[in-house]
Formats: sequence, structure tokens, C-alpha cells
Amino acid sequence: MAIAPAQFYVTPFDAIADRYDETFTRSKIGQAQRTSVWRELETAFRPGDCVLELGCGTGVDACFLADRGVKVVACDNSPQMIKVATRRVAEGEKRSLVQTYLLAAEDIANLRNGDAFDGAFSNFGALNCVQDLQQLATNLAALLKPGATALLCWMGPCCLWEVIWYLGRGNPRKAFRRFRRGGVNARLAEGTSIPVHYPSVRSLARTFAPPAIASTCRTKPLGLKVRATGTGIVAGLPSSRCTPAAITRGRRRRRVGASA
Repeated sequence: MAIAPAQFYVTPFDAIADRYDETFTRSKIGQAQRTSVWRELETAFRPGDCVLELGCGTGVDACFLADRGVKVVACDNSPQMIKVATRRVAEGEKRSLVQTYLLAAEDIANLRNGDAFDGAFSNFGALNCVQDLQQLATNLAALLKPGATALLCWMGPCCLWEVIWYLGRGNPRKAFRRFRRGGVNARLAEGTSIPVHYPSVRSLARTFAPPAIASTCRTKPLGLKVRATGTGIVAGLPSSRCTPAAITRGRRRRRVGASA
């Protein structure tokens, strides 16, 4: 895989990388959410596929796919997250199937000199931190083979339990923070925060669907399913209360899914 020299990144996620698995990955809610994602990954990707992961974090999902014979190019813009991920990969039995790169989702155009990918995925809201989703869609389309599957997860604006939780504690500002235009600054650790956006299904459909290209989609509780033509990534407009989205690219039909 040819790649341009890595840029120098310092991100707020560096501050939580060492304890991320302890505080989230191994938590009950983290395990439940990841199990839902893994069911979709197992359906979408097959042994021998080579897929791109955006925002790989500590490498848990990449290793899961590697254990099932899927090659993964795992990228993240946090040097400390990549350090943890690289260590996890080195300790795994399928370490030759995972390559880790210090690379932000915004910079995936640097991967264009390599072979096209059989698919792509991003988990746990890494793309909520991307400012320009339109450019991301364009760059991602150029990296995928026709018919490739992309499973992209976003945290959406509607989270009922979060609203109830914070309202019950007299904090309406936090209860409705996801609805603010322009996003919010999320505090990750003492003295560190990051801008986070909560796009709706409707806005994602506009972003990933050039109006000149027809598309179809269907929804399920875990997310939005769409397919596209070979000229780019497109999405149909669903009728759903779910905000995560999955996108596909290509003329060949293939089952896809998404989760959040």
C-alpha cells in the first residue's frame, strides 16, 4: 500500500487512548454496541476482502475482521490511539492482515496511489468529528471498487435516553445539545475538547447523494441501507427515526448494513 508521508497530528483523543478500552470497550454498553456492529461487519465483508477503516481507535474492530480473514487498512489521526492499535495488532494471531496508519479521515486522498478497496467502515462516531463530509464522500468514492460496501456510523441528533437523563438532572442545555446548529465542543478529558456534529439522515442523504444519480435505500433499527452507481457514492432519503447511515458504491448489488 503506497501512502504519502504521514502528517503530524495532535488530537484530543490522545488524552484518553490509554484508558479507552477500560472505560468504554470493556463496558457493558460498549460491548453491546460493538456486538451490533460486528454482526453487520460479518455480513458485509468476506475473507480475502481488503477494507479501509476510518477512525480505527484502539484497533478492536480491525482485529475482529482480521480474525475472520479480512485485510484491514486501519487509519486514525490520534498518534496514541494508533500506538495502542499497533500493539494490539502485534499481539494478535492475524497481525499480517492489519496495517495501521496515522492518517485522518480528512486526508484519505493520500491513499489514492494504492489499490482500490473492497469496502470501508467507520465505527462509534469517528465521522461526527469530520467537518467536511462532502469532501470525505468524494475522497471515499475514489478509493472504493465498483460494488464495494461502506458501513459508516454516525451519532445522530435524536437520542431519547440522553434527553431524558439530562432533563431528569435539571440540565436542559446538555439534554438538547445535539440539536445545536454548528455542533458542540465535546469534552474528552481535563483541558481537552473537540468539535462534534450530529447530522440527520436527511442531511447525510443530501451529502452523499449527487442529485443527478438515482438511488435506492431501506432502513432497519441499526441504520440506513443504500446503494449507488459506479460514478460515486449516493444515498436515498429514508423514512426512519434512525440517524446512522451506510453507503455503498457500484453497480453490482450487494447486501449492506450499518449501526451506531
